[in-house]
Amino acid sequence: MEPPENSNASGGAVAFEDAQKIILRWDSTVSEEARERMIFEGDRDEVDRYLKAVDDIQKSMSSTSISDDQDKVNSTTIQIAMARLEDEFRNILLNHTTPVELDSLAAADPSSSVHSSAAGEYEEDDHAGDDDIQDQIQRADSSTSNSSASYRSTSSIREIDLIPQEAVCDLQSIAKRMISAGYLRECIQVYGGVRKSAVDSNFKRLGFEKLSIGDIQRLEWDALETKIRRWIRAAKVCIRILFSSEKRLCEQIFYGIGTAVDDACFMETVKGPAIQLFNFAEAISISRRSPEKMFKILDLHDTLMDLMPDIEVVFESKSADSIRVQAAEILSRLAEAARGILSEFENAVLREPSLVPVPGGTIHPLTRYVMNYISLISDYKQTLIELILSKPSTGSRYSGDSTTPDMEFAELEGKTPLAIHLIWIIVILQFNLDGKSKHYKDVSLAHLFMMNNIHYIVQKVKGSPELREMIGDDYLRKLTGKLRQAATSYQRATWVRVLYCLRDEGLHVSGSFSSGVSKSVLRERFKTFNAMLEEVHRTQATWLVPDNQLREELRISISEKLIPAYRSFLGRYRSHIESGKHPENYMKYSVEDLESAVLDFFEGYPVSQLLRRRCQ
Repeated sequence: MEPPENSNASGGAVAFEDAQKIILRWDSTVSEEARERMIFEGDRDEVDRYLKAVDDIQKSMSSTSISDDQDKVNSTTIQIAMARLEDEFRNILLNHTTPVELDSLAAADPSSSVHSSAAGEYEEDDHAGDDDIQDQIQRADSSTSNSSASYRSTSSIREIDLIPQEAVCDLQSIAKRMISAGYLRECIQVYGGVRKSAVDSNFKRLGFEKLSIGDIQRLEWDALETKIRRWIRAAKVCIRILFSSEKRLCEQIFYGIGTAVDDACFMETVKGPAIQLFNFAEAISISRRSPEKMFKILDLHDTLMDLMPDIEVVFESKSADSIRVQAAEILSRLAEAARGILSEFENAVLREPSLVPVPGGTIHPLTRYVMNYISLISDYKQTLIELILSKPSTGSRYSGDSTTPDMEFAELEGKTPLAIHLIWIIVILQFNLDGKSKHYKDVSLAHLFMMNNIHYIVQKVKGSPELREMIGDDYLRKLTGKLRQAATSYQRATWVRVLYCLRDEGLHVSGSFSSGVSKSVLRERFKTFNAMLEEVHRTQATWLVPDNQLREELRISISEKLIPAYRSFLGRYRSHIESGKHPENYMKYSVEDLESAVLDFFEGYPVSQLLRRRCQ
């Protein structure tokens, strides 16, 4: 609080001797009353008198007419006054340092599984951080009547009044006098000590523990995922609310006192937590690369990129250069890490070594993993196109040899580097799957395996608007063509031999239909057909087509070929078998039996279950 101007002229001036008496009366080293009471907690007139006394002593010290003895007295008196003001400064700060309402921002459930490894379980709750902040601000606004805090918003930065305005004015009055008396260092130390403790406390309440870069890199990935999720929330709150509010408080208290005092106090307060905050992101950016880290690294990248304008504002001073530089370098390393992981992921897909065929020709785990992975990549399209994969690809990587596939360059024309990467991943996935299909002893099952997996790829592309847009309809049509080709190959490998039994050729004695039918050949035909049908049913009812629609379409296609052919064959030759002995040994199945048998196909039944079904 400032004393009235021209008070000496008005007769209200405190005489020099009286000024000394006022200061000495509040000397806590000699006065019990001074130790028990604080000036700024008492009568405001006493506050004004004390500050006026300090001003008078400082003016006296600057006078050229005082004696050496008087100068010594003044020096001693001002030291006593500065010690007192330092205590008052600290007391005001402590009395008005309360925890910030950040509970909702720290409410992330550490037990929740946020696994972004393309297993289809990735949760997007990390993107809710901005909403959390908005909710917190709305709660704070609605509870202003019950709290001393008020909020104001500037762009994405939301500043909090950490200390009431009246207390800020008192702190400014004390700071001016301490600094003008040469006690700048003491003022900064007191301020930094109290406010740094407050920042550390709020930082801890955000659930962000202090870890070295080495500690972070030694953590298991599951634990690290949780900490990354917390970091994203903590970074937004720290930069946009806590640090920015601390900066504003420094500006309010030290405005106009010195050219860099507010910056010095601000950095004294937040430098430690800021370095700790960015060290975590730095540790992630230089950690060992693996595919499961991709999406959390992209989340970190997006968060830091979003925060960079705010970081530039909050840490704009020369003394904060190191913070800004560190943030920019981390952003660059995160981008490089994402590029590297994507490249390594491509190689991992190409070289994935599993050779044991999946039972029943169903969808291979690699297919699920890869397609879920690239679906998630498409969710980060904007980041990857603009920031990560802006450099054009060389194209040499897409030239196949005996161990790598070929990709037609015509397919790449006009596509973004990201789209090219995604298509290439699908190409090498198919190449790997084709190699795995050769480990099936049954050719039909190999084709069914490829059909299942290509169908899964097609459905994943169709099911993601972002992915479909990048892949393009032309390449999607090519994939669909490969799906039809695999389905056709399966049917040929399985049913051509079966349907071949139902042909007319070879049944007539003289080669003419009217010349008669060889019953022995006809009986052999029926026996062969029955044996083949039973074998197909026995094996293919244990095979699996997991997609309901594809399974139904395949059954319909089989029925449309098998049922009419069998019905016609029975119609032409039933009488020849029925006129002989034991017709039931040859015509074992009715048309309805075949229709029922087809419905068993591709359900993945265990053999034991099939036996039970036959006995029913």
